Amino acid sequence: MSPDSPVTERRLDVRDVDGEPFGTIVAALEDLPADASLRLINSFEPEPLYDVLEQRGFAYETTQPEPDVWHVEIRHA
Repeated sequence: MSPDSPVTERRLDVRDVDGEPFGTIVAALEDLPADASLRLINSFEPEPLYDVLEQRGFAYETTQPEPDVWHVEIRHA
């Protein structure tokens, strides 16, 4: 992929997932193409996820656009 290639962004909003969203997140990451990113939307900062992302070869950037809303932009490192 060249630096100028557009990146496809997928979105995964887990704020309404009943129970632990970890399995849903991992499934989305396993299906993430190399030229795409995943925007995870959560109601809290998913700090425990960061080590898992790094171990699986993903880079991430977290922002908090509004109170109680966290966005984590995830891409292949």
